[in-house]
Amino acid sequence: MLQLCETFTSLQGESTFAGLPCFFIRLTGCNLRCGYCDTSYAFAQGTPVSIEEILKLTQEALCPWQGRSYGSFPLPIIELTGGEPMIYPETPELLKRLCDTQHPVLLETNGSLPLDQVDPRVHRIIDVKLPSSGVLSHNNPQILQQLRPNDQIKFVLGSYEDYNWLKNFLHLHSGLFQGTTLLLSWYSMSPEMAFSLDHHPISRAKLAELILQDALPVRLQIQLHKILWPNEDRLR
Repeated sequence: MLQLCETFTSLQGESTFAGLPCFFIRLTGCNLRCGYCDTSYAFAQGTPVSIEEILKLTQEALCPWQGRSYGSFPLPIIELTGGEPMIYPETPELLKRLCDTQHPVLLETNGSLPLDQVDPRVHRIIDVKLPSSGVLSHNNPQILQQLRPNDQIKFVLGSYEDYNWLKNFLHLHSGLFQGTTLLLSWYSMSPEMAFSLDHHPISRAKLAELILQDALPVRLQIQLHKILWPNEDRLR
């Protein structure tokens, strides 16, 4: 059984699919505790469900969109997120069944657990943790050796220290990322967090300037859902 935290239809806020209607399936539980996590409510809240029950919820969400498409694929896209979906042995089968709907399927994963069993049709959005996350040691280097054409790598940063680590990382591993979309997500580091980590917060504007100055081959993304619904406790 899987533990389901919530499902909802919204606009995709990140990745190269940002702005498109998306049906979100959020599973409960995570094996990491990143310092900037914005979905901590998904650590424990949840209802036991089967794959068939999730597929039924998915079909109900897809029904109003029947016949509507964006370019070559039907809407809405589907995202499996968490928490961390890969803590469940059933997740690869669920992803396969979701792909069989013919809708684009995204997997948001923290990059710490093996992904080799994930259906190749899935667009894997893989986090690479930076120092301020507090879980830098949990990055799984094997994943980066097995990147697929559909993959996108996401870095979440809030400080100059994060940026310098990222710049060095991309320099050392440039050969791994040829043809792979690299996404940068900025977060506002609190003074308390900065003090405890001995980090220096960076602004979005300064981050953009450094990307241009250092000619980093990345895509800076703004979390669209947080702009549209800034006061929502849950990321709709």
